[in-house]
Amino acid sequence: MRAVCAAILISTLALPAWANARVTLLLDALQMHEVLSILRDEGLVYGADLDQDMLDGRGGPFWSAQLDRIYDVQQMEETLRRAFETGMTEDEISAALAFFTTETGAQIIALENSARRAISDPVIESEAMDAYARLAAEDTALVQKVHRYIAVNDLLEWNVSGAMSASYQFYKGLSDGGYHRRSEADILDEVWRQQDDIRSDTENWLGAYLTMAYRPLHTEAMDEYIAYAESPEGQALNAALFDGFDVLYRDISYALGRGISLLSDGDEI
Repeated sequence: MRAVCAAILISTLALPAWANARVTLLLDALQMHEVLSILRDEGLVYGADLDQDMLDGRGGPFWSAQLDRIYDVQQMEETLRRAFETGMTEDEISAALAFFTTETGAQIIALENSARRAISDPVIESEAMDAYARLAAEDTALVQKVHRYIAVNDLLEWNVSGAMSASYQFYKGLSDGGYHRRSEADILDEVWRQQDDIRSDTENWLGAYLTMAYRPLHTEAMDEYIAYAESPEGQALNAALFDGFDVLYRDISYALGRGISLLSDGDEI
């Protein structure tokens, strides 16, 4: 592990001078600190649920401290920074900045964040799902554009793959920590059995979330966003984002599994 971390550090230090500064500007334009703060809040709620479901509520201060460490926003942001620095060229970063620093780009990010925070509430999520189902049945222009955006960015496949990878890491963390020792084959079988449910849930959630987020957008703004997403520069940003979040969720999920295993046989710490 130390060798891997050292290799990452050397790679980062060897980047050209523009990289760190331009990536910082891009992280700011994407309001990534806000995005990750939302994910942290969601993670703390999920961690509390894990405490109740798997530890009978015995996690106590130790589990709270573990969750605080696992969902550290600064650490998560550095993971995404590395993905941008290593996965995007200067021209691709410049193109992303050119789009997301416009009025339209800034509005899109604000709408995405607002919808993501809102849909974290189970009541609002249920309402959004119902609204999306109605709009999808009518095949409205908004739904067509949302489906186009999902297809252009391959969001369904990326998210399903990421969810399955995270699930695998969670089970592996549990097994490595001794909570429930399982073979590699058993863990993979368990994850693959979840695939259909994960795909169905993800498809519905994406539709509901993005429909909620983009409803206030003018048609021209949505078309402009899809055009950027279709471009090579937009595809490069999308790939870097998913690479970064894939690493992020793998690390988080494994840490959650190991944390649960540490407490599973003991009393509250």
